[in-house]
Amino acid sequence: MIMGMPCEINSILKLKQSQGYPEKLKIGEQYQAIKEDYRIIPVDVPIPLVNNDWVAYADVIIRKLIWENKHTILVFEIDRIYEQPFNVKV
Repeated sequence: MIMGMPCEINSILKLKQSQGYPEKLKIGEQYQAIKEDYRIIPVDVPIPLVNNDWVAYADVIIRKLIWENKHTILVFEIDRIYEQPFNVKV
């Protein structure tokens, strides 16, 4: 028997709209997202928020992270909106 908790380590928050990508980005606003599986993501420090096409639009700060039923539930706050979005994956 193998014991352990499968998890993924992320330093970027990549979301689809169905996972909670905000329709409108507003600095200081908090949003909730749900990712499949367990994720380890930096908390209380700015990380890039990217959409499903790997385009970064803002920095967010994870304020709450919950692991539950093979999902990661996040509450994040928009820290900075980029003047010019950019592709983080070539």
